[in-house]
Amino acid sequence: MHFSSVRKMNQNKSFEKILKKSKKAILLGIGGGGDIVGTIPTAKLLELFGVEYIMGGISWERSVIDPVPGPRKFEETINARKLNDTVWFANSRTTTSTGVRFAESIVAEFYGNETLLIDINYGPDKVITGLLNTIETLDADLVIGIDVGGDAIAFGDEPGIMSPLADAIMTAALAKLEQHIPTMMGVFGFGSDGELTKDELERSINKIAKEGGLLGSWGITQDTLRELEKVIDVVPTEASRLPVEVAKGILETATIRGGRRAVSLSINSTLTFYLSPKVVYEKVSEPARKVSKCQNILEANELLHDLGLKTELDYEMEKLEKLQNQKIR
Repeated sequence: MHFSSVRKMNQNKSFEKILKKSKKAILLGIGGGGDIVGTIPTAKLLELFGVEYIMGGISWERSVIDPVPGPRKFEETINARKLNDTVWFANSRTTTSTGVRFAESIVAEFYGNETLLIDINYGPDKVITGLLNTIETLDADLVIGIDVGGDAIAFGDEPGIMSPLADAIMTAALAKLEQHIPTMMGVFGFGSDGELTKDELERSINKIAKEGGLLGSWGITQDTLRELEKVIDVVPTEASRLPVEVAKGILETATIRGGRRAVSLSINSTLTFYLSPKVVYEKVSEPARKVSKCQNILEANELLHDLGLKTELDYEMEKLEKLQNQKIR
């Protein structure tokens, strides 16, 4: 399909009609760590439309939680229930083989329902295969991937990018998945991860909107705010916590990651912007296009180096090497 046709199709999409026609959604945090918390406002929106959902995220915790670099494979987990090679069910007892709990495990305990874990170790095509099988198994008819902060919609030339790898793989996967089933990307917590500035995020959103890829937006209601406050009390997350503080009117600037990143926030940080993954992929995200055919995460990492990007995997491997060197000394 020529892109002009895709643009016309996206312009004719109705966000409300997509939700009204849906019966069950797969709702995923796509950036790792606590991104599953950023799916909660969307979960509440789905409830208003009578859409069932299952929440999930990728099997990659931040290094302050799990010091082992990269996402976990199934054989590196305990008490996960395998759905297929790249998608598993997590419960309150699901941990890494070294005993680290996933954010998805804590959310499963909080809500009393299993969540999903997605393995991105083998590239976008494997993610798509796993999600298509999951869609069929769970009888789902909608997939929504939520990124907290917004670096998933980076062009790739922004100097503050620090964690492009997971986002690039999942954006490429969601863009291809959109050819099979209604699929959306959401950006929650505008700028709350401290990677893209407000101007950079607006540049991306404006480009997406011009191409017909901005499908809608939704904010934090008072009921959702109270629920988010309870969840962030038990799930370690900085980027998902900040929009909650903004919604309470008590925060505009902050630092995260041990003071290494300054964050400038606005009322936009309380919104989730819903986007067409295909438009994000084709017109904005060079990192996603770069990794779209990769067969494993190390290959994807090297491809992003070609763009001059340093990734979250690089930082994690450097951190582990420093710790090992300190122990040797």
